[in-house]
Amino acid sequence: MAKAIHSMIRVFDEQKSLDFYSKAFDLNVYERIDFDTFSLIYLRGEGTAFELELTVNKDQQTPYDLGNGYGHLAVCVEDLEAEHQKMKALGYAPRDIVDFQHQGKPLAKFFFIKDPDGYDIEVLQRFGRFQ
Repeated sequence: MAKAIHSMIRVFDEQKSLDFYSKAFDLNVYERIDFDTFSLIYLRGEGTAFELELTVNKDQQTPYDLGNGYGHLAVCVEDLEAEHQKMKALGYAPRDIVDFQHQGKPLAKFFFIKDPDGYDIEVLQRFGRFQ
């Protein structure tokens, strides 16, 4: 059986991304591997082995074009409303909270936020299948 271990995104401004992921989601550098032309920075939060890999290409001169193929990264939290207020206080402009139903039953409660490179992140209330 395969086990998911990380997801990778390319980031333009390394420090801006590190600050965002640390402040917004308490993800901090677990390991950094530097090469001549790029760096791989693995972020990890407490209580999980899953990592977000930030790839920094040192010769990148302009922000990345995300195109239309990217979906989103998702995280779950204990207190969605508190996280929403935290993101607002940090100036990250989270979208409104959505209470999503399926066949009249609660499925998910969430909001989206964008990171400094424009990647969408779904923040879900820890509930049901989202643990």
